[in-house]
Amino acid sequence: MEEKSVHVHLTAAEIASIWTGYMNDTLAKCILNFMLKHVDDPEIKPVIQRAYDISANHLEQLHQIFEEENYAIPNGFTEQDVNMNAPWLFTDVFCLTYVTHMARIGMVTYSGFISMSIKKEIREYSIQALRETTMLYDHAIKIALEKGINSRHPYIEPPKEADYVNSKKYLSGFNPFSEKRPLNAVEISHLYMNIQTNEMGTKLCLAFAQTSPSKVVQDFMIRGKNISQKHIKIFVDNLMKDEIGAPQVPDVAVSDSTTQTFSDKLMMFHMSLIMSAGVGNYATAGAASQRTDLAVNYQRLALEVARLAKSGADIMIDNNWLEQPPGTKDREKLAKNKGKS
Repeated sequence: MEEKSVHVHLTAAEIASIWTGYMNDTLAKCILNFMLKHVDDPEIKPVIQRAYDISANHLEQLHQIFEEENYAIPNGFTEQDVNMNAPWLFTDVFCLTYVTHMARIGMVTYSGFISMSIKKEIREYSIQALRETTMLYDHAIKIALEKGINSRHPYIEPPKEADYVNSKKYLSGFNPFSEKRPLNAVEISHLYMNIQTNEMGTKLCLAFAQTSPSKVVQDFMIRGKNISQKHIKIFVDNLMKDEIGAPQVPDVAVSDSTTQTFSDKLMMFHMSLIMSAGVGNYATAGAASQRTDLAVNYQRLALEVARLAKSGADIMIDNNWLEQPPGTKDREKLAKNKGKS
């Protein structure tokens, strides 16, 4: 007797994964398409093209999944959200650094999708997407190294032997009257990485502020830039206290164009994406840092970013820019409204 195949419905986690993936890739496709038009460097342009092709291919796969699941396709972002006739906005080095930064976010995102997905098709899609994003990151870093524009982590002396913590003072650091121990390698790496990500956030805020026609969006972006610069100073000061040089960030400049390049909806969503990643970075760094002053700092700064994100979400809601993720129905409301016209 022939067995009938049973359709396995998507779980909430799988729905969240493909919805998030679709939103992020439609955004990336708009940004990367604009970059492709203006990038001149013959070594950097193939990296941008590769990133664009990956996003375009992901969207084709997601469209197919949506159709098979009878799933309403999100609006996301389209060619209407980017002005392809706007003048040059980003340097070629910025474009390469941007792809590297977004690939880092992508690797974390897709690994999360894999861990939350049970259905074979979603797992296979997420695993392949992670593989592609990892190779893109590797390609971008390789080009940056070859061109001498990659920002390297600080150097410390390799240990000659293993060691153990011999005092609980190793975990202290919050008391201003006691001397803090030197930073360890784990803490240095997170401080440095958060300086890098905030540098990218600063430049994006500047680019978005100067090209947005909306005073509300401009003010939000300037506020975001100021917060990023404040956080960078805090992290740099922590490194400098141990005579660890601040990272030399490559020239990720933006032009002086004030022509609207991307829609306010796209720019605000983009900021919500990188702020969400930033809060995640701070949470990871706080958990990994064994000095209490660093852990407390990360918690405090994460709260500041979360407040900024909330004000950004309010702006998006006020302007009908915030697309709602799929969710469950309000059963109590359905019951109360039953039979009403």
